[in-house]
Amino acid sequence: MYDVICIGGGLAGLTAAIHLKKEGHRVLVLEKEKYPHHKVCGEYLSKEVLPYLSFLGVQLPTDIEIHTLRFSTRKGRSLQTELPLGAIGISRYALDFTLYQHAVKLGVDFHFCTVTAVNFREDQFTVYSNTAGDFQATYVIGSYGKRSNIDKGLNREFIKKKSPWLGIKAHYHWPDFPDEQVGLHSFSGGYAGLSKTETGAVNFCYLVSYNSFQKYQDIDLFNKEVVAQNPILAEFFQRSTPIFDKPMSIAQISFESKPSVDNHLLMCGDTAGLIHPLCGNGMAMAIHSAKLASELIHKALIKGSSKRTQLEKEYSDVWKKTFGNRIRMGRFLQRLLLSEGVTNLLFSLVSRSPLLVKRMVRLTHGKPISL
Repeated sequence: MYDVICIGGGLAGLTAAIHLKKEGHRVLVLEKEKYPHHKVCGEYLSKEVLPYLSFLGVQLPTDIEIHTLRFSTRKGRSLQTELPLGAIGISRYALDFTLYQHAVKLGVDFHFCTVTAVNFREDQFTVYSNTAGDFQATYVIGSYGKRSNIDKGLNREFIKKKSPWLGIKAHYHWPDFPDEQVGLHSFSGGYAGLSKTETGAVNFCYLVSYNSFQKYQDIDLFNKEVVAQNPILAEFFQRSTPIFDKPMSIAQISFESKPSVDNHLLMCGDTAGLIHPLCGNGMAMAIHSAKLASELIHKALIKGSSKRTQLEKEYSDVWKKTFGNRIRMGRFLQRLLLSEGVTNLLFSLVSRSPLLVKRMVRLTHGKPISL
């Protein structure tokens, strides 16, 4: 019997587990894969969450500080601007493992298994797994990522629709890449991010429509024939060497709207709503959403008689207030960047008003989290 079960041990699930355990609650994390492991991710962490991570006692193993954004069109026309708040470069391999080790140190329970079903009855959850048995909890946080069979079991609307997006990631050795820079580079049907991680490896991660990719059906061939048509990305391929044996990929990435509360689960991170990767804010949003959910759950557990409907409404409202505008801005920016004509027009505007890029970036990022 637990106070809280986190389904999924990514950034949101691990952060929520740490926060709630620090408050003295009984917490269980159910995660499919043992740590450490890589995930398809931009690996750019906005500094807005650093005060909160420090409050949780988390020390991040990186000295890569990013404060410059370089953007380019398909034909390699580029510009640079200073990031208003800045970020740090850290791989999910290192970040998730650091959070996991801290959670274990605090006494959070873990089971590595697949969740097969979630049942809510008489104000109590039962979570079923394939190998670890069944578990009960007063509250459940859904933090299992972009999509899962759990979504089908919960009959969530977005999972019924096919999504046209594919994500690709690999690490490369390129010593000359600037530590302080994150790159965002367009190509036909998608856009790619470049930034350094704590090991000095450059993370190359891109999002592409499946319609653009399906003609090639091979990542290396697609990189050569399509991605490298951007001269900046062509230079990257020529001057760098891959570290991974083969790139990682994830299909059916959905940017459909998702409720932040579903079947009485409080959804966090990508499970609640996905911001377009070009905004470089998904990791920070996952951590921030865990804070919002944890604070409300802690308050309800302390009171002992707080109505669940009230908690769910409060979480839904604060989630929309905190992230709604960012996600809408992300959708708008994606439409701009995938249209070559509009992107060229945007460059013309930016050349006359350099503050425009800063303003757009600021709209997809939050302020440092207050404690």
